Amino acid sequence: MAIQKGIYAASLTIINEDLTVDIDSTIQHSEHILQNGAAGCILFGSTGQAQLISIDEKKKLIEKLSDNKFKERFILGTGLNSLNENVNLINFALKNGIDRFLLGVPAYYKFTNEGAYEFFANLFNKVPEIQVILYSFEKLFGYKFDVPIIERLVKEFPQVKGVKDSDYDKFDTLKIDDDFLIFPGSETKLLRGLELGNAGIISATVNITASLARKVYDDFRNKRKQTFNERLCAIRKIFDKNNLISGLHTFMSFEDKKYKTVLPPLSLLSKEQEKQMMDALKAINFYPEKNIAA
Repeated sequence: MAIQKGIYAASLTIINEDLTVDIDSTIQHSEHILQNGAAGCILFGSTGQAQLISIDEKKKLIEKLSDNKFKERFILGTGLNSLNENVNLINFALKNGIDRFLLGVPAYYKFTNEGAYEFFANLFNKVPEIQVILYSFEKLFGYKFDVPIIERLVKEFPQVKGVKDSDYDKFDTLKIDDDFLIFPGSETKLLRGLELGNAGIISATVNITASLARKVYDDFRNKRKQTFNERLCAIRKIFDKNNLISGLHTFMSFEDKKYKTVLPPLSLLSKEQEKQMMDALKAINFYPEKNIAA
């Protein structure tokens, strides 16, 4: 199934107290997001703490997804630097019926556009049957995707279906063709992006704003007056004041204590940060409860 337009969550990973992945709860969390209106969920993205999770645990979760009724709506990150480990995990996912991936470049090392090209060229030659959204996030990877390298990859490799723009410098300038999917990484860019022909968003805060973001998306598609976008953007701006993983796990822990654990070196918000965030959210009547987007 081709990657669809719409609202996507960079989904959280639920961690047990012994610092292992709670596979069932992680999948159930994503299913809840889908049921609240998201087109899909990204598992093992940066918000999902992917770089801190073992390959064995990733494989166990992928196995569990193999017969999930929502399998076609999941996209996988890898959180891996090694080309061969990426190929290994991707092949494992393919054997379990998942061919859609959000992939960035290896982090930490400094390299040129030619180095990035060689990484993806080798990857696509080894696993040609995949569909890929490029992950453009210089702050995370230390590498900035520019327009020429994206255009080159799209031209030479049909595997490249789109880009997640967390740098916010391409969603309003990059033009390839009508089939190329551009997803800004924030709700604050959703409406403007849709006006420019973007496909939707892939956002961390869709974990808690799926139904609200879907309303903005549907109202745009149906040419209705926008009545939810201001609220949606206000929520995102509050979370942007802190680390998103820390903020989201802190917020969700008010609904369920299982969100209280994150993998070191990450942590929840300090009590002061927590109070500031929750006071700001309460001021706009946004509470952690079963229907998150109250």
